[in-house]
Amino acid sequence: MDCSDGNESNFLLHIQTLRNFPIKKLYGEVVIVRFDSALLLKGAEINSSAACKAFSTIRHLHDSGAKIILVGNWGHTSDSLSLSTKSLAYHLSSVLQLKVVPANGFSGFTKSEITNLEKDDILLLDNMTKFKEELANCSEFALELTSGANIFVNDAFSVSHKILASTVGVTRSCYASVAGFHFEEQSSLLLEIVETKNHPYIAIIGGRNLLEKASALNYLTSKCDGLIFVGVLAFQIMHALGLHVPLCFLEHNAVGEALKLIHLAQDRNIPIYFPTDFWCVKDCNPELLEVFPSNAILPGWTPVDLGPLSLKDIACLLLNCKKILWIGPVKFGSSKHGVHGPSELASILERVNKSGCDIFVVGNAACKAVTQKASSSIPYKMLESASVVWEFLARRTLPGVAALDRAYPFNLDWNTIFACPKCPLIVDIGSGNGLFILKMARTWTDSNFLGLEINRKLVKRCLNNVLESGARNMHFISTNATSTFRSVVSSYPGDLAVVSIQCPNPDFNREEYRWRMVQRSLVEAIIDLLAVNGKIFLQSDIETVATKMKDQFLQNGKDKLACEGDDENGWIKENPFGVCSDWEQHVIDRGDPMFRIMLRKVR
Repeated sequence: MDCSDGNESNFLLHIQTLRNFPIKKLYGEVVIVRFDSALLLKGAEINSSAACKAFSTIRHLHDSGAKIILVGNWGHTSDSLSLSTKSLAYHLSSVLQLKVVPANGFSGFTKSEITNLEKDDILLLDNMTKFKEELANCSEFALELTSGANIFVNDAFSVSHKILASTVGVTRSCYASVAGFHFEEQSSLLLEIVETKNHPYIAIIGGRNLLEKASALNYLTSKCDGLIFVGVLAFQIMHALGLHVPLCFLEHNAVGEALKLIHLAQDRNIPIYFPTDFWCVKDCNPELLEVFPSNAILPGWTPVDLGPLSLKDIACLLLNCKKILWIGPVKFGSSKHGVHGPSELASILERVNKSGCDIFVVGNAACKAVTQKASSSIPYKMLESASVVWEFLARRTLPGVAALDRAYPFNLDWNTIFACPKCPLIVDIGSGNGLFILKMARTWTDSNFLGLEINRKLVKRCLNNVLESGARNMHFISTNATSTFRSVVSSYPGDLAVVSIQCPNPDFNREEYRWRMVQRSLVEAIIDLLAVNGKIFLQSDIETVATKMKDQFLQNGKDKLACEGDDENGWIKENPFGVCSDWEQHVIDRGDPMFRIMLRKVR
């Protein structure tokens, strides 16, 4: 799915993270964790930053008193594919120093199996590679995966570009879906890659498949101060410039996209570099190895590695860089001879790094090269999944990221928003056209009013009305309050006095609808942040909707709320504020009843 504009924050959504999830909400909860098998299988490399983050996610949940279910796939290599669930459980127990128990076959996984776990046990489900329903994102399979679980933690960033039952489907049945520590770190690196604060910024590009990467390459061209092609893609650029290249490296129908890329670079006046020479092998005698200029490779010889002049030129080009991105492998094909280009390139980056250059390394091959060559103290920023980064650079939504709960992306300056930011705060969730707040703010001048509304056009109109009124005690924000209420309101310096939810669309209260407005995450956030004796006002012209909202708050309030109703059902007859929303007035004018509930926080 392509995004409509070039704002990175729109296609790398701001997400809720485990770091910001209240620890007390984890105690006693069943949490399903989608882990990155490639990281957790590297027990010997647990000191690497990525592995540390991945293991920290599990330890944090365990130390917080959560019951943990681990879900993953370890079928990328023949060795890992042969690894049984029992063997992996033993391996994880060793590196985590926690007891990891293999599930008794996925089909035998039940709620009772979680209940019967010892206090410190972690349950490991079977290898997801075995199940076709995983790739199909089967809803029934995802529901079975989350049986008994209430919270989902995604720490498998390397598959965030895929739609899987264990990364996307599971979020439909968990009340909270957040990013683990490793996922959070890796997703933040994506935004850093496209930041353009440091110049010169050069991208070193390896790999192949120009047609697949055209959008991403054009985007990089719009961000960088120069491009260095070192992989098979270099031959597509050389061919588009009219140079003779080996036919075996040419990509069919790619010349048009290559020319577009070249013209874009010319329009921006940035250089595109390709290798000046190559190490080549003799086709009929692979033992023979010789260096040829890139524009004079003799017939019967095939490039296998970057030549010495190319590496020297690259070192000069990178000498004064302040930011470098290396993405993709430096590989042209198979050869008996050792390929030294990646190692030499890693050495160049090591030298450049000493001058304070910010270096991003993307892809398994590139990460392996710098890890083997560089000292452990060098602060490279590494992302092993090049596929995720290419999707991101192409400005496509990452399904594994989009499925997680949203976080409000900005830090609010309450001193700018309100004249007196310590006055009691009244929040109207689903504020619509804002008339309720606009009327309330005129009479309740000692309080501040905040409207949270998902419709951006309505919010823009409301903010214009606020500006015209000159009032400094009301504000509106466009956001999905269901998941961002906590991050928005928790920073407010005064007390949260009242929260109102009025006439939510009943379509959003069907159990199967994942993003319905009033759900447990919102209810708990409101109760947690509300001041003692603070009030929650709920109303609807549909009795079942009002009843459902009331029940959700009372059930999740855990004796913290008291109902202040006029009858045995808890309904109140009159609007306690003396100010009606426009829909409420419409219902009253047509002679229909409104169902209102007022809840008070007692402790």
